[in-house]
Amino acid sequence: MNRKLSAVLTIVLLSALFVTACGGGGAKGGPIKVGAIFDLTGPTSDVGTPYSEGVRDYVEWLNGKGGIEGRTIDLIFQDYAYKVDQAEQLYSQYVQEGVVAFMGWGTGDTEALRGRIAEDKIPFMSASYSANLAKIDEAPYNFLVGTTYSDQFIIVLQWILDDWKAKGMSGSPKVVLFHHDSPFGLSPWEDGKAFGESKGIEMMELAQPKGATDFTAELTRIRDFGANYVVMQTVSSPAAMALKNAQSLGMTDEVQFICLNWCADEILINLAKDAAEGVIGAMPFTPPSVSVPGMKDADEFLKGKGSSLQEKGLHYIQG
Repeated sequence: MNRKLSAVLTIVLLSALFVTACGGGGAKGGPIKVGAIFDLTGPTSDVGTPYSEGVRDYVEWLNGKGGIEGRTIDLIFQDYAYKVDQAEQLYSQYVQEGVVAFMGWGTGDTEALRGRIAEDKIPFMSASYSANLAKIDEAPYNFLVGTTYSDQFIIVLQWILDDWKAKGMSGSPKVVLFHHDSPFGLSPWEDGKAFGESKGIEMMELAQPKGATDFTAELTRIRDFGANYVVMQTVSSPAAMALKNAQSLGMTDEVQFICLNWCADEILINLAKDAAEGVIGAMPFTPPSVSVPGMKDADEFLKGKGSSLQEKGLHYIQG
């Protein structure tokens, strides 16, 4: 329930209302149908669940305020468990049911759908911040609501160069992108690699095996590479496991670990505990620990339900 994201959603839905008035789907004057998919049981459900709660609560809050131009939002959604084929099936189903906008989730499914989204002219917002979705000619109806993964990675690499220099280190830093084994995980690699290598950084990427319960073997490879910095493009649970494994190997005192946005959160801290000490985070969204005006409506809404932003966390705010 971030105010900036709420403004984006309102603009998108107003655009959808215009399409409806010009002959698109939906009953004139009735509820505005919006489709959504969430990962509630799949490999990114640790962050997907609070995000989904944020989306649903925003709709509830907005409807309680009279909706948009007097029309309420009818949010129809389902858990797709991070499966691309399920996302494609649900998108087709919801479009047939008359949705005029869509809330997506993962990078793999959002990128797979972008051609159909453009053909259908369905405004589509996603929790993916893949730079591919910023290509207007290829994805004119995809709306990015956060700093792209590529830009996050490049910002981190620039910070690494500054940190390396500030510490008086000689030579060039070695950086590993330790990533989720998915299009999401690899999304920032090519852009980040090009930037890093242009600055003399030695770069390596390594996937976190799906379903792994230990990353000791992968972290040993990272140590053998001589990494000075490890950037994690993954979600909170595997990132926390990586940190605990790294601590056991004595790496957390030698290597700077950095999280891009989907693992830079309180979930990581709660799971990794003292192994998370000193981790740097790229955070495009304001955490609930920081008081800003945009948090007020969400916090008041939650207090009315016996909860709080502190309890719900960062990814609820993203939603």
